[in-house]
Amino acid sequence: SQQGCDPFAQTQRSKLQHRRARINQQINKEMRMRAGAENLFRATSNHKVKETVALELSYVNSNLQLLKEELEELNSSMDVYQNDSESISVPMIPLGLKETKELDLLVPLKDFISEHYGEEGVLFEKEIKEFMELRQAMRTPSRNEAGLELLMEYYNQLYFLDSRFFPPTKTLGVFFHWYDSLTGVPSHQRALAFEKGSVLFNLGALHTQIGARQDRASLPGLNQAIDAFQKAAGAFNYLKENFSNAPSLDMSAASLTMLVRLMVAQVQECVFEKMTLLRAQNDFLARLQLAQEAARVEDVYSLVHQTMSQPHVKDYVPFSWTTMVQVKSEHFKALSHYFAAIALCDCPAPSDAEMLEQEKAFLQFHVTMPEGPSLHVLLQDPEERRKLGKAHLKKAIMKHEEAMRIHGLCKILRKMDILQEVLSFAHKRSLSKYSEIDHEEDFFETGEAPDIHPKTHQKPEIKSPNFSQVKVTDLFHRLGPLSVFSAKNKWYPARRVHLMRGENGFGFTLRGDSPVLIAGVIPGGCAAEAGLKEGDYIISVNGKDCKWSKHAEVVQLLKSTGKEGVDIGVITLQGSECPKAVDRKAAVMSSGSGMLKSNKENSRKSLMNSKSASTLLVWSKKSKRSKKSTYSGVPFTAVGDNEAMY
Repeated sequence: SQQGCDPFAQTQRSKLQHRRARINQQINKEMRMRAGAENLFRATSNHKVKETVALELSYVNSNLQLLKEELEELNSSMDVYQNDSESISVPMIPLGLKETKELDLLVPLKDFISEHYGEEGVLFEKEIKEFMELRQAMRTPSRNEAGLELLMEYYNQLYFLDSRFFPPTKTLGVFFHWYDSLTGVPSHQRALAFEKGSVLFNLGALHTQIGARQDRASLPGLNQAIDAFQKAAGAFNYLKENFSNAPSLDMSAASLTMLVRLMVAQVQECVFEKMTLLRAQNDFLARLQLAQEAARVEDVYSLVHQTMSQPHVKDYVPFSWTTMVQVKSEHFKALSHYFAAIALCDCPAPSDAEMLEQEKAFLQFHVTMPEGPSLHVLLQDPEERRKLGKAHLKKAIMKHEEAMRIHGLCKILRKMDILQEVLSFAHKRSLSKYSEIDHEEDFFETGEAPDIHPKTHQKPEIKSPNFSQVKVTDLFHRLGPLSVFSAKNKWYPARRVHLMRGENGFGFTLRGDSPVLIAGVIPGGCAAEAGLKEGDYIISVNGKDCKWSKHAEVVQLLKSTGKEGVDIGVITLQGSECPKAVDRKAAVMSSGSGMLKSNKENSRKSLMNSKSASTLLVWSKKSKRSKKSTYSGVPFTAVGDNEAMY
């Protein structure tokens, strides 16, 4: 038999079409407004007008972000409208990515390579272009794992760039331009720390977008949303703790504190949704637990609302965010009272076996004890349970109405029908429960129900970025080992020395590898006469580059020379004619010039303590030179324990 299509689904689909068209109209309108405001911002020199326009721009930008998110939400969840209202996911707040201008590093890096490293800058064009391509790709990451890895890869690559091209005393002379994610206002700085911080911010923002687009009606979707928001909180927290003095508002400490709290609240909301999904919530204890989870969500959202209302924050946080957070706080408070009422009114009085456990749970349930009879009596008397349940429902209804009232104050949220549906569904559900338990002959005055004690079974974690999960190789590897060839070190121009082998060899001791160090020169020997000094590094033998060569390789090259002798290229570090291990360590801990000199981000210690350091600073662990040594027919006692004489 043929079946007709479901008329309900049909009307829902046309509603969806209509809503899409409306959002697109809105987006076009906002785009026109943005273009107008940007023109005015450029044209005016009046400071007051500029400020007003910047504020207007920030609202338009946040409106666009929300509208685009809403459109995406509609496009990705057709079936959301075809299931029971309760499983409609309430929208989450995602962040827009910071945008940046293109950056041309070709000339500055080539110049630095020839001035500082004494190499032909033109020979490194391929590497420079590869770095610029990576930066270009990082501007528009895809909203998935690959996009996150791309941002991580670029972030890790910046550590090498920092060590190679950013000496502590001067800058490269290029500006990094980034736009504020909340206000759209541009900022620029020469410090590489601003670039690093902005990439880190985008890592957090991308996690929020991935979290917001998960289908939270299923358990895997919920777990992915929880993971994404926890990682977003971790990125913003890491940024707050390791970078300071950012030139843009979105990266200020106050703003990052707010974002971390917002992410934690969104995780907590997902945890509540997870409980409603996992529990067949029809027994007394499960309902008490749901009520406490809801109270916990209300708690964290009201903290976010306080944070958003602070003087330095409230001016640039989109009004729709502040409203959404306040609506959620009221909504979850209402839910906590609703589930308390359901536990009292829909569950049978406990048996003797259950009594102890229920009494214990109920003892810790309210913030203050409800007035009236003892818990024991209350739990066993259906009439007393109904009375307290009614008081909870009365409070729930008040809070539902408050949530709907606040929701109605914000024109952007009024357009978010999903949120509207959730709020009115919850309100109607509490109303119908109230009328079901309300008796005409009730003469008692419904008392004030005490609030529910917030409690969660899954505390949100702030998950710091794990930079080591994306391995990168230093693009400028050919410049030589970072322990010597870094922006921080200076050395005298390379010298070419011609050496003949005497009866007792060349007359020097060598130590370590990559690059091999001349640890001692025997007075009157061939090496001393040719002008080699203790503390020289061997960078070539007979024209073959030896910067990365191991000890044994250099020895082999030296041994294979005949009567005609050997050409050795050496360099001497300035200020350390004979580098001790201590100097070497200092050379390795190359600190990039950050936004602040005392910037924790630049201290290797804080990096080593964080889990992230393992790959970024792999090279720094080589600070103790390798102890490999070879002897060529010289008695052991003649040289130090980790050197070899030739």
